[in-house]
Amino acid sequence: MLMALNKPFGVLCQFTTHDGRPTLADFVRQKDVYPAGRLDHDSEGLLLLTDDGGLAHRLTDPRHKQPKTYLVQVDGALSDEAVQALRRGVALNDGPTLPAQAERAGEPAWLWPRDPPVRFRKSIPTSWLTITLREGRNRQVRRMTAAVGFPTLRLIRVRIGDHALDGLMPGQTRTLLP
Repeated sequence: MLMALNKPFGVLCQFTTHDGRPTLADFVRQKDVYPAGRLDHDSEGLLLLTDDGGLAHRLTDPRHKQPKTYLVQVDGALSDEAVQALRRGVALNDGPTLPAQAERAGEPAWLWPRDPPVRFRKSIPTSWLTITLREGRNRQVRRMTAAVGFPTLRLIRVRIGDHALDGLMPGQTRTLLP
């Protein structure tokens, strides 16, 4: 089985917690499925869950280089130089990243409001971009945008390989393979 979840902001990518924070168990009723990969509690969007260990491995192992696409809102007016740097790859404290596909984007009409909302500052604009990675380091997109001078405010994964959100609203699931 393979299912898609649009993980809401603030939800932990695990099924249990001892501190009362929301977890996947609050949204996924299917038993015996586990996340194939992770999204940080402050990230949103597509999370794949499966009961097939081999499939989970193919989806998450860096050797398979599954492309993962994110919609990212950053602090500031995104420069051409920053986009080019993301495309070339960025030097992080754990080594250089692979080149990424990065493009400016507008705020999409389909985007749901975030709770709590992203901070708004009248004097500092925000920008949107899409970025596709073929590696999966811890908090990589956030670290990359910060390294080029534009900290991430909102991060939404919209695609993993051939699987996309395709209209799933936060907290909703869809079975992809029975």
